[in-house]
Amino acid sequence: MAGAPDQSRWVRGEPRRTLPEGVLRRMVSRALPHSRVLEAQALPGGRRNANFKLRVDSPERAVVLRVYEHDASLCQKEMDLLGMVRGAVPVAEAIYAEPQGLDGIPPFALLEYVEGMGLRELRRSGDAEAMGQAAGSAGEALAAIGRFGFPKSGWLGPGPGVTGPLVEGANAMPRFVDLCLGSERLQGRMPAEVRGRLHEMVWSGASRLAEVERESRLVHGDFNGGNLVVRRGSGGWRVAAVLDWEFAVSSSPLADVGNFLRYERAARPLLEPHFSEGYRRAGGKLAGDWRRLARWTDLLGICESLTHEDLPEEASRELVELARATAEDREWGGG
Repeated sequence: MAGAPDQSRWVRGEPRRTLPEGVLRRMVSRALPHSRVLEAQALPGGRRNANFKLRVDSPERAVVLRVYEHDASLCQKEMDLLGMVRGAVPVAEAIYAEPQGLDGIPPFALLEYVEGMGLRELRRSGDAEAMGQAAGSAGEALAAIGRFGFPKSGWLGPGPGVTGPLVEGANAMPRFVDLCLGSERLQGRMPAEVRGRLHEMVWSGASRLAEVERESRLVHGDFNGGNLVVRRGSGGWRVAAVLDWEFAVSSSPLADVGNFLRYERAARPLLEPHFSEGYRRAGGKLAGDWRRLARWTDLLGICESLTHEDLPEEASRELVELARATAEDREWGGG
């Protein structure tokens, strides 16, 4: 699809889930020459890369082997981003990386395994108090991410540096939505009436979206419960690590805000107001109509996803309903 480079796509075929023992041994020996692998377990998730939890000896500990199977440049990009934000944002420690790969092996990195559970898993527990604490901590973490800025907005590459604009020219966000709406795949999934309402909505809000377009802060790009590890300490539930930085761009933090609150419902609040309070407490700025702007900004990711060939039918229906709710200025799920 025009306007969206391949690395922006977030639904992809599953990466391989096994590594030959000899290959695994070579990779670990480069990173930890005096250690051997006692156990290897493929980790769930990973839209473009393969992740393995390894238990090694000397000393015995758990680490994560991350294999970059899709885009070789993502290894160096993630390592550079982790180096930039470490100390300000909770992230996994990078132990070793081979950004150029190794004798036919794709680029890979070894990272600290962060103990805890995914925020999505905590949400399933139904513990509202724990979720409120974790959501507040997530807001603080996102505000810390947004403190890092770049000279201009755009796609990020190794450095990290901006490699090019998200979309060329003025009114980039409305035009990006229109590009998605023109996709045959999206048109086969979304009714014409919804497409028309979305087109009218983004162009009627073009002046407000132009303000968002001018921002050039660090945006994680996939800031949601699947990439947040949380654990309970003396001060309650806190974010222990923000994972998977491969989709990071220079843009508006509202993109991450919208992603994080995508399924939040005012009728049954779980993340709010804890998230926004934590965000403001840590210095994040939210305008008066921030919630609507965040939903509009998140719409770009929703529409772009609907252009993918390998999008599961269930996910397609859900994304169309989210887009419809945004166009009708109501909550997802009809609440």
